[in-house]
Amino acid sequence: MSLPVPPTVPAVADSASGAVRRGRILAVTSGKGGVGKTFLSANLAAALARRGKRVLVLDADLGLANLDVVLNLFPKVTLHDVFTGKNTLEEAILPAPGGFSVLLAGSGLVEYSRLTPEIREQLVQIIDVVAPRFDHIILDTGAGISDVVLYAVSMADEVLVIATPEPTSMTDAYAVIKVLATQQQRQQIRLVVNQVNRAGDGRVIRGQLQLVSDRFVTPLLPPGSAAPRLDLVGEIPLDPAVRESVKRRQLLLELMPGCAAAQGIEAIAARLDE
Repeated sequence: MSLPVPPTVPAVADSASGAVRRGRILAVTSGKGGVGKTFLSANLAAALARRGKRVLVLDADLGLANLDVVLNLFPKVTLHDVFTGKNTLEEAILPAPGGFSVLLAGSGLVEYSRLTPEIREQLVQIIDVVAPRFDHIILDTGAGISDVVLYAVSMADEVLVIATPEPTSMTDAYAVIKVLATQQQRQQIRLVVNQVNRAGDGRVIRGQLQLVSDRFVTPLLPPGSAAPRLDLVGEIPLDPAVRESVKRRQLLLELMPGCAAAQGIEAIAARLDE
């Protein structure tokens, strides 16, 4: 199936050469569900948009999508409709609160629980179409290491793993890091630690994950290779404002832009936009 180019979003041209360039593709993923992955994807997109960037969030959790819930959107067209040929890609790209665009997936669709050649081809086509038209494309993936999640991650230039100080989250984050290192040969993985109790907890957790990866992942790699470097791009403090924004289905950066968690997300956006 050939996907039409959305005419409302012009391609981004390099200021020096004039050639069309691709936006930076960032996969936001986690080993464990419930760590704030979709919440961060949405608010990170809003923070990047505030910096003057054109941003698209693609809901790559194809069967268990909830980006629409976080953003309080009620889409009439989803990626499922594009995949089945019912609607065009142009019709599926929607404006979201916060000044960015979204491509929303359906929820409860069993056919997207496994990776098929058709899904592979359609995802590649979509990325090829949208990548030249945005500065940043954020892939909000599912949790875990299923083939659908890993394929979505494989299309990204960079991977951002979300973890919390909870032991099960750290264990699952390590599992993701191991798979990304051994199957995708990732040499650098970005890390955000959410729900920290004290400033500096993120650095401690990053250090612990790096030590475990160096010890146990390195032997699994080809001789001379090392475990990927974990780049801590920021930490988000435990903040009651987050729960309130989720409850109200509003972006934190719009509801309470001065709160501690919002400031943490703004700092992460600045790092990723360097």
